[in-house]
Amino acid sequence: MSDRMKLAILLGVLAMLVAFGSAPAAFAQAAPATAPSHAPHWGYSGADGPSHWGDLDPSFANCKTGKRQSPIDIKGAKKDATLAPLQIDYQPSPLKIVDNGHTIKIDYAAGSSVTVGGKTYPLTQFHFHKPSEEEIAGKKYAMVIHLVHELPDGAVVVALLVKSGGENPLIQTLWANLPKTEGKENEVAGVTINAADLLPADRNYYNFDGSLTIPPCGEGVNWFVMKTPIEMSAAQIAVFAKHYPMNARPIQPTNGREIKESDFKTP
Repeated sequence: MSDRMKLAILLGVLAMLVAFGSAPAAFAQAAPATAPSHAPHWGYSGADGPSHWGDLDPSFANCKTGKRQSPIDIKGAKKDATLAPLQIDYQPSPLKIVDNGHTIKIDYAAGSSVTVGGKTYPLTQFHFHKPSEEEIAGKKYAMVIHLVHELPDGAVVVALLVKSGGENPLIQTLWANLPKTEGKENEVAGVTINAADLLPADRNYYNFDGSLTIPPCGEGVNWFVMKTPIEMSAAQIAVFAKHYPMNARPIQPTNGREIKESDFKTP
């Protein structure tokens, strides 16, 4: 075997190791704005906006070439009588909130989860987009909350569409403790929250395969978009808009994906 062939094989093995070693990162959320300078910068407009994400860094290739990308316009959903209520187990968590340069994110303590197909996914964080990234038959909502549940080999995201309405008590607690410095987590002593307080009473949902909606746009994400929107007051929506007037990725092609719709009776 020539030295050139040996080198080619070695490089191939190293590439595989890097790929497998970085697989869990496909489901990690964006690094804070204070990340090392070598981290690829991305945003929601201009030269580093969504239409360019796939060209900003090789690790972002899925954003350009992926076939099961999110968000999507949810239409033509098929009702599936086998879809049961999600097994959600959310417990109180100390409040840890960060402005990471792309959204307001709440890091969640261990011990909360959602179980899908007999597999339990820990709730790691939730964050906000304005307007909603998902559309329902072409309609966007004022905002959306993404509750992210992660394992090394995949993720489950529960999406809560937000419409303008009554004041949301949990959101009021979050906004009262917004960090003053971008990239620095604010751990609020003596304050706990429970993500269960965000959930609508009717938990019927749309379900489909997709991706994360930010770079590196990792696929293998099981999406559950609650059909019933929750409410935030116009003033609460305005607070977020002061930080992020628009941080939503455009709609992605469905590419023939099946969209299922639950239709169970809420107790």
